[in-house]
Amino acid sequence: MRKLTVTAAVLGLAALGLAVPTTAAQAADDAVAGPGCDSKWGPRDGKIYAWDGPDCSGSPLPVPPGGDWGPDADDRASSVMNRGYAGTFSVAQFFDHAQGGVGHACLLPGEMYADNLAHSRFSNGAPVDNNISSHRWANSSSCVVILT
Repeated sequence: MRKLTVTAAVLGLAALGLAVPTTAAQAADDAVAGPGCDSKWGPRDGKIYAWDGPDCSGSPLPVPPGGDWGPDADDRASSVMNRGYAGTFSVAQFFDHAQGGVGHACLLPGEMYADNLAHSRFSNGAPVDNNISSHRWANSSSCVVILT
């Protein structure tokens, strides 16, 4: 009897889905490879990207090539993306203060992005979300905390 109930429910939901028209905006969203950060991933270009919302949403922040993030990006990132080159520019090391603070956290090239910094901490225990002030390219051996 359970299989019959499940089958009826699946068929009912499928029929409902066919009855709902798709808007142009929904069709455009369906063309994107995935939500949030997945849809914003691009070729490796040696840059760090950041957004003020989780899952690469909200406003993109103006992240400089290296060093201090400046007043328009400082302490505002809730998600970050590492599109650094393999080798020299591959490990992004983020700091809680300008000019390389006390606490740090790294994003390895294989991780590609950290889509929600709310659950991450710097090496000094401070929260990462809305607390990144600078970054640099580093070796993975200099990383105590890895963002995922």
